[in-house]
Amino acid sequence: MSDPISHECGIAVIRLLKPLDYYHKKYGTAFYGVQKMQLLLQKMRNRGQDGAGMATIKLNPQPGARYISRKRSNAPNYLTDLFEMVWARLNNTTKEQQNDPAWLKANMPYMGEVLMGHLRYGTHGDNSIELVHPFHRQNNWISRNLLLAGNFNMTNVDELFQELVDLGQYPKEKSDTVTVLEKIGHFLDDEVQRLHTWYKPDGYRNQEVNQLIFENLDIQRLLRRASKKFDGGYVLGGLLGHGDAFLMRDPNGIRPAYWYMDDEVVVGASERPAIQSVFNVRFKNVRELKPGHALIVKLNGKVDELPFCEPREKKACSFERIYFSRGNDREIYQERKTLGAQLARPVLELVNFDFKNTVFSFIPNTAEAAFYGLMEGLDKELDKWKLDQIMGLENKISPEKVAEILAQHTRNEKLVHKDDKQRTFIADKKSRNNMVNHVYDVTYGICNDDKDTLVLLDDSIVRGTTLRNSIVSITARLRPKRIVILSSAPQIRFPDCYGIDMSKMKDFVAFQALVKLLEENGMNNLLEETYIRCKNSEMLPVEAVQNEVIELYEHFEYTQISDKIAEIVKPKDLKPQLFVMFQTLEGLHKACPGNTGDWYFSGKYPTPGGNRVANRAFMNFVEKKDERAY
Repeated sequence: MSDPISHECGIAVIRLLKPLDYYHKKYGTAFYGVQKMQLLLQKMRNRGQDGAGMATIKLNPQPGARYISRKRSNAPNYLTDLFEMVWARLNNTTKEQQNDPAWLKANMPYMGEVLMGHLRYGTHGDNSIELVHPFHRQNNWISRNLLLAGNFNMTNVDELFQELVDLGQYPKEKSDTVTVLEKIGHFLDDEVQRLHTWYKPDGYRNQEVNQLIFENLDIQRLLRRASKKFDGGYVLGGLLGHGDAFLMRDPNGIRPAYWYMDDEVVVGASERPAIQSVFNVRFKNVRELKPGHALIVKLNGKVDELPFCEPREKKACSFERIYFSRGNDREIYQERKTLGAQLARPVLELVNFDFKNTVFSFIPNTAEAAFYGLMEGLDKELDKWKLDQIMGLENKISPEKVAEILAQHTRNEKLVHKDDKQRTFIADKKSRNNMVNHVYDVTYGICNDDKDTLVLLDDSIVRGTTLRNSIVSITARLRPKRIVILSSAPQIRFPDCYGIDMSKMKDFVAFQALVKLLEENGMNNLLEETYIRCKNSEMLPVEAVQNEVIELYEHFEYTQISDKIAEIVKPKDLKPQLFVMFQTLEGLHKACPGNTGDWYFSGKYPTPGGNRVANRAFMNFVEKKDERAY
């Protein structure tokens, strides 16, 4: 993606099903769990830039012994820093102690059988250590201790917060993370108290009641009660002090979650390839966590995938497939290639099938898989073109003519290179922007001056600022006749509210194009009418709110928006012609049939809160408010 945007977090949960001694004997180390967690987080590092954290719980501890350990880092090299701190404690032991799992568990932190790790990609707010997951809700009752981490955003934080206040709580801040933590924590307290009240009259001692709570605490019921009002995209991981663990996914399956188990371990994570690589398991053995379900691992090792709410229509995020998830997942890689292949015919029609004078490239680096697909599609189209040309020779066929036709090939080159980001230390904005414009560079001597068309594939275009300020200008130095920017994703028209930092409608170049078209066609009154409808919708129950902005786009053809985007991102005094072409919504669904969550492009949100966020984002634009819509 040429426009950098922040995106969702990564989470991993591990439950060791054997005693530490088992892993020491089989794998030569009692640090098996910590090592696997470190690898999982490293394999999902694409999901973090702001911080990382890890927490562990030791099973069956003695009273007075520390059984919960947690470490977090928000350092620039957060992941390295996190595990340097963890291993500093574990490596500060003798060889004999390292070979004594029982001693390690009794005396060292992080030697628990239940582990949870998190990579934070903050969508808003500062980057203080307090915002780094996992969060800990402490209590002297072992079963009321709750550790929580997640990949999520809630659209209705105000409503959830008010519910806590109505319950008599005084939350320390109004954020979705703290609100969700306290919401689950409240019902955890309630469930523990309910069991205590149930068993205590039967004459059990408090320690015996504790054991009965461990065995009978109903995590499915707890999550069902706590999540009734959740509106958002989420994967939440939780550890309870006595050792129960869960990983829960929203009922629309917006955010991704996968899990695997064998007789040694249960693991859940945000990405399937991470599990495959770290535990050396096959694709087919890693399961996708069903929407509206929770992976629950009890203290006794019993594992279930159970519903905690009524699953809804699956609307897994399509941006996961286009950009965010690591491309070494087999399905994701093939889908990205398909997205590129589907653009082959349209772009060839745009350049009049001029293979000889067209050079194809991509904007590094996330568009590379789509570019491979584009090239395969171009080769297939070239084969058809060659056949048509040969058949068209009829009686004029000759070896020389056929050889000339067969010699045609697609020209693909690495034209655009991304340099390391530069810290300029220049206060002057104009000078600083001039330095930033050189983030990209080009390969000289490949393009034929004033003759070639350059086709550059990007995986998505959000704001268009990098295209305008850097890529197009620098590519123009190659002196092509035309520049064509391809996007393997459709036009991004609407904000996200489920975990990706794209909440300001005014920032989207597609929306900017819409506004310009309305202005140029004397249709400004539609903006005011839409604003009034959005304003009136605030008085409606959230379930009745519709996305009022969709209708504005219906006044223009898809290509009209694309052409206007080309005008917006075209630098002043650019000599080559500039064209911008996007994937269609139909093409996206064809390439990514399992991820139909397309609200960025269509405005069709999977939860009621999404429509309200879209309307608020539009009102913020009209009111000139530079703030998030949720």
